Amino acid sequence: MRQSVEIQFPTGAGSYAVTRWPAPEAAVQAPPVIAAHGITANGLAWAPLAEALPETDFIAPDLRGRGRSREVGGPYSMAAHADDLVRTLDHLGVERATLLGHSMGGWVVAAAAVRHPERFGGAVLVDGGLGFQLPEGTDLDQLLDAVLGPAMAKLRTVFASREEFLAPWRNHPSLVDVYSPAVEAYQERDIIGTEPELRSSCVLDAIRDDAADELQNPDVVGAIHRLPMPAVFLHAERGLLNEPVGLYSPEAVAAAKLADAGVDVRFVPGTNHYSILLGDRGIAAVAEAVRALR
Repeated sequence: MRQSVEIQFPTGAGSYAVTRWPAPEAAVQAPPVIAAHGITANGLAWAPLAEALPETDFIAPDLRGRGRSREVGGPYSMAAHADDLVRTLDHLGVERATLLGHSMGGWVVAAAAVRHPERFGGAVLVDGGLGFQLPEGTDLDQLLDAVLGPAMAKLRTVFASREEFLAPWRNHPSLVDVYSPAVEAYQERDIIGTEPELRSSCVLDAIRDDAADELQNPDVVGAIHRLPMPAVFLHAERGLLNEPVGLYSPEAVAAAKLADAGVDVRFVPGTNHYSILLGDRGIAAVAEAVRALR
């Protein structure tokens, strides 16, 4: 098991937390990877993938408003997260890295690539970063509840115990087949407070503001078509709750014509929105895409 270190540095109103898995000194040094997690996740969501890339200096922040970066404060937007990634590289003395993002992190990665092309050599977007056509008058809170389900419910719930917090994730339809000690550690990082009053670390305003930005800001929605570097877009076969159709149907991906924008599109069968990051088949596909950009 790879050893990680946690780094914190002041940003905004609080400290920005980063988990780093340094590459072994004996390894052939590949470019570092900096990874942006999903909308209600944290940096430990990347632990299984870091294990699959042992030659890589792997850097995974808790994005502002989540995990141990919850006190950083706003503004919350893809641009703010993108700039935080560059601040992280500056703090660590890293000149150039490969971008990697899952779910909302895909929009963060696209924004970072467009805003700071000189700092990144390639981008991998994992089941995120491609915009949706929303019906006029869509209520954002209702949409988040419908799409994210348990991930949104936990933000409004007070849990009496650690076990009560973790139980829904152990039995989550998209996680039940890939649940592991690493997945549990990622979920535990989200717990704040003391029993019998435990909560999610995610700041609800951060979730709302980031969702609005990634879904409604034209500059963010269109960023994937303006990537100034080699890029790979991976999409899962199944959805957030393991529904038969994924977050991105093959038809929607084809209609986006990402290949015309120079993006390498890869379908990952046998995965859902979470297992594409946390299950063996998904991890192998993401690791292959990262290595392809070197």
